[in-house]
Amino acid sequence: MDLRIDATDLPGRSCPAPDDSGFSLYGDIHVAVQRRNRPAELLGPQPGDAVAATWTLPCVTAVSVTGVDITGPYVQGGPGGRFVYLSWGTVDAGGAFTMFRRAKLMLGAVPGAVAEAAARDGLLVGRLGLTDGRGMPLCARVVPPAVEWSAGNGPQPSASR
Repeated sequence: MDLRIDATDLPGRSCPAPDDSGFSLYGDIHVAVQRRNRPAELLGPQPGDAVAATWTLPCVTAVSVTGVDITGPYVQGGPGGRFVYLSWGTVDAGGAFTMFRRAKLMLGAVPGAVAEAAARDGLLVGRLGLTDGRGMPLCARVVPPAVEWSAGNGPQPSASR
């Protein structure tokens, strides 16, 4: 099964930094999917001012009486607490990414019927906006209604990958 993340409403290329960060502003912001157990290995970094961003992650599913368990190289956490990290960071002149916050797309919040259909059909899609209510990059736990989960082989958006 593939897990496709379709993101819109990115917050821009800069945002204020917390007072205790040592910075006044985070600049050249990008967002990417973090690989499990390899925080420096990022899938598809996208600029914070992109119109949209799409990532497709290879996954494996196991269906049992307790539901669908989704694993894969970009899926974090243990059974019952699986999630995908969207890491926000700055990119310096040399291309180095320095993470400053993350969003956790909680896979346990995928409705059971949607997870079962996705396991059967081969595609789970999460659609979400990446700007929080204060205009900052989205962070913390992300569950519905902040993310909309669906299953199936609908058309892939023309956004970057």
